[in-house]
Amino acid sequence: MRSRRFSPDELAALTPDELVDAVLLATLRLGTRRVGKGTRLDRALVHELLGAAEAGFLTEPVRLGWADSGDLHEDEAAHRLALAVGGAGVDLRPPHLSRIDVAAKWDGVLHVRTAPLGAINALDPLEVFTLFHAQCMAAGEIVASVKVAPHLVPGDVVREGIRIAREDGPVVEVRPYRARQVPAIVAEAIDERRLDRFVVGATMKLEALGSRFAGLVHAWAAAPEVSAARSRSALERLVLEERHPVVLVTGVSAGDPLSPFCEALAALGGTFVRHGVSAHPGSMIWIARLGGSTLLGLPGCGMFSMATAADLVLPRLLTGEMLDAAALAELAHGGLLGKQMRFRFPAYARELESPE
Repeated sequence: MRSRRFSPDELAALTPDELVDAVLLATLRLGTRRVGKGTRLDRALVHELLGAAEAGFLTEPVRLGWADSGDLHEDEAAHRLALAVGGAGVDLRPPHLSRIDVAAKWDGVLHVRTAPLGAINALDPLEVFTLFHAQCMAAGEIVASVKVAPHLVPGDVVREGIRIAREDGPVVEVRPYRARQVPAIVAEAIDERRLDRFVVGATMKLEALGSRFAGLVHAWAAAPEVSAARSRSALERLVLEERHPVVLVTGVSAGDPLSPFCEALAALGGTFVRHGVSAHPGSMIWIARLGGSTLLGLPGCGMFSMATAADLVLPRLLTGEMLDAAALAELAHGGLLGKQMRFRFPAYARELESPE
């Protein structure tokens, strides 16, 4: 970019052709009108500017820049980069103050790939900033913004940012919730009052995420061998026959591998993905896999009417994400889920009670 500061007299000595397509580097007042920095001068604005300079109406210097070969205007640069940064489930908003906002196209879970995000931002002067990875979003909410600092930027820098975004991205995407029928297995003795709370909470949360609670299957019995047989029968029907992608399991502790349910799961070839998660409250929830289904274990069923780490895990499962141990470990960053972290939760959980 070539740039220069002109006094009003110096500006008045220029021809219109010398000024067309120049870019204002600082805000300018033309009479009662304010012309913002970054504005590209068209022929009409050039004549207005020269007329003001010749008439003595300009009282301050005018700072202008001209694009070198290959340079891009800030709006074009940001738009090109935003197109590469955004993946499925996002829309681009029109430029505002040289910034392109990226908005969620639908309700879902935001995914941010932090490695290419960091690599892009290491390129001076590119700027891409986002909300947190795995944050629950509503349609229309802003999830990221893209900007370049100068009003004119070298095109090769933008092209490098685009290359990174396309090869290692998309940098941001919003995965939509999928409508599911989600059943629950009751694998331990639970009193009716707590079980009723669980049903109310499960129904409310699943409906808020576009799914439906498909009812309870009672597997508990006083005799451990009967519980194991019932648990195996429930898993065979719900997972291996009906193939529900997500099944809730309440009353089973991840710390008890000798529980009848765990024995039944192991006998069918199921495996634990994670015994507990790195977040509180809700650190004792667990994830297991059987066939193509994910089991979300809720050791304290009464807690499912409250806001816990389960409310960060369940939305992701309902987008079809197959959470692995590495993804669950990422919950540790921001895993102190006090009131100040409720913005990460689905809207239904932001005002719910927290466990003691």
